[in-house]
Amino acid sequence: QVQLLESGGGLVQAGGSLRLSCVASGRRFGSFAMGWFRQAPGKERDFLAGISWNGADTRYVDSVKGRFTISRDNAKNTVYLQMNSLKPEDTAVYYCAGSRYSRYVGAPSDYGYWGQGTQVTVSS
Repeated sequence: QVQLLESGGGLVQAGGSLRLSCVASGRRFGSFAMGWFRQAPGKERDFLAGISWNGADTRYVDSVKGRFTISRDNAKNTVYLQMNSLKPEDTAVYYCAGSRYSRYVGAPSDYGYWGQGTQVTVSS
């Protein structure tokens, strides 16, 4: 059983920053890729960023590239998402996700373990 617990969401003004954290338990955290997704009201859950098992490879969708940074600390079983220059359109519930079977970032469909989500609201 895999448990993922996100924290760090909140309300921030446009242009501000937040850092999300996700602590994992129940599996060998350092052996699998991790990712961040988000879901805005009325929309599907979308992949944002992924990081390989050792942090050597990262991938971002264009909408967050240059503003968001994914990182991980395997000693702490934690993955982070640093979000800078936030925009109102970044408002969503943000989910941490674990790959079901891959060390590498892979496809969004590879991610099958989910946290409960943390709300991020960016005011204009």
